[in-house]
Amino acid sequence: MKDFGKVLRRYIGPYRGYLGGSVVLNILSAVFNIFSFTLLIPILRILFGIDTSSYSFIPWDADVAFKEKALGNLYFYVTEAIGSWGPGRVLLALCLVLCFFTLLKTACYFGSSAVMVPIRTGVVKDMRKELYDKILNLPLGYFSRERKGDIIARMSGDVQEVETSLAASLDMLIKNPILIVFYLGTLLFVSWQLTLFVLVFAPLMMWLMGFIGRKLRRQSTEAQALWSDTMSQVEETLGGLRVIKAFLAEKKMSRRFDGVTEDMKRANARVATRQALAHPVSEFLGTVMIAVVLWFGGTLILGERSSIDAPTFIFYMVMLYSIIQPVKDFSKAAYGIPKGLASMDRIDAILNAENTIREAAEPKRISGFNDCMEFRDVSFSYPDGTPVLCGINLRIRKGTTLAIVGASGAGKSTLVDLIPRFYDVTSGSITIDGTDIRELSIKDLRSLIGNVNQEAILFNDTIFNNISFGVDDASATAVESAARIANADAFIEEKPQGYGSMVGDRGVLLSGGQRQRLSIARAVLKNPPILILDEATASLDSESERSVQEALDRLMSSRTTVAIAHRLSTVRGADEIVVLDGGRIVERGVHEELLAAGGYYKKLYDMQSL
Repeated sequence: MKDFGKVLRRYIGPYRGYLGGSVVLNILSAVFNIFSFTLLIPILRILFGIDTSSYSFIPWDADVAFKEKALGNLYFYVTEAIGSWGPGRVLLALCLVLCFFTLLKTACYFGSSAVMVPIRTGVVKDMRKELYDKILNLPLGYFSRERKGDIIARMSGDVQEVETSLAASLDMLIKNPILIVFYLGTLLFVSWQLTLFVLVFAPLMMWLMGFIGRKLRRQSTEAQALWSDTMSQVEETLGGLRVIKAFLAEKKMSRRFDGVTEDMKRANARVATRQALAHPVSEFLGTVMIAVVLWFGGTLILGERSSIDAPTFIFYMVMLYSIIQPVKDFSKAAYGIPKGLASMDRIDAILNAENTIREAAEPKRISGFNDCMEFRDVSFSYPDGTPVLCGINLRIRKGTTLAIVGASGAGKSTLVDLIPRFYDVTSGSITIDGTDIRELSIKDLRSLIGNVNQEAILFNDTIFNNISFGVDDASATAVESAARIANADAFIEEKPQGYGSMVGDRGVLLSGGQRQRLSIARAVLKNPPILILDEATASLDSESERSVQEALDRLMSSRTTVAIAHRLSTVRGADEIVVLDGGRIVERGVHEELLAAGGYYKKLYDMQSL
């Protein structure tokens, strides 16, 4: 419960008003319920004619116990009414009053549940938004260690479980303690001897609920982890369907998925079995309690010095039975909360993840790139200590083009990812116009940089929105101009909806060359002074490559460019070529110099010329 309280304190703040309304309505519901059942006593007395006593009014300020005054005056008013109207009419009137109080009780009961709906939906919405914002702000390095399917599972299944278990339990945790307190107070008022006898069994029930609940939380964590494995495999399958079909691996993937879902089925079965225990266990304990109280209360009534009569005992049993349902619901909450907390633990694993890319306490502002960018003895290693780059020294002057070449795994992509601070250097520094980029505002830094990647990243939106992505209030004229520079205007105008055409999931409705030209148009519209190219033409056919390369040449003409090159023929005009091998710079110079040197660059060039 302590962990549940922490979750509530984090998210319940904006909804305290609804919480207060629920408490008030639940109190009214309990009061009206007690009043309605109190009428059972005179109704039963009239119905069975078992009370022939005469009653007189007891002043409310009389020095008499409140219980005696309250019951005595109730019987006085009832007997007076019987004398005036007759037993039949009084019985009808009491039944109508009973229905009226029951109507008030049920209305308050509904109201108390209705005001909890904004809390349930609001808390889950806030939690999902917080999780999404955290995902947006975490560095890229975090996602290289985590599976996308697992993150999706936490975003969907775990958040949904929190709503089902924790938010739903909140209603029960407010409603049921109020009902239990009021009903228990009434039981003590009617017969404290019987009530103390009943309370002997309560600790046993609560101990059993807590014992099973603790086991449920451990098993729920296991089940949710297996759900993440399932989502991860679905995500991998959707992304790799082409390979699966090409290698006839459908049966293999099906067996693999069947194994994961079989494990999840067993884990969920164990959780469901323990959850199913909640109702039978509470039902059995409640029945035992009723049976024992019937025996004990019956012996009191049959005795010569009984403190309550038969109608009062029946009222007591009705109230006792009424308190059993809140206790049952309380036990359901005791089962639901551990399951929800298990999901909350998995959500917190993301929310509490450390963001290693930190903004400076007082970041320096920058609005342009005026002189040069410099790498000063830069090294970078993964969190596990694996080195990627070592001793990189570069000076890139404004308006020049630096090409980075090397074999796969040499550290080319990592090097350019350090510039916009997708990762931070392990040692050394990167400066722009003499200022360490770690001292700059991250927003200002990234606003200076445009990216065109080997894999064009498009969103399932219109062509217009993909080009204008990241540029607020982009005009149609500016978007169309960017498309012309990127050689994209011709194929866009051929689309039925033109710039309003959807591109599909990850641009699946477009060819590779078309996707790449939209990516270039997006960079053109942003108009950054620094451009990072991750071999934007590597995966294109010759015709598409020619169109894309023309667009890139226009884009690069007035900008500082850092380009990763897989095809060495595309970097002949670079102002400087840097050759990486094993995370170190092994050669540098212009194309002709490096060929003449006959080193590693020439070896790579000759391999591509074969």
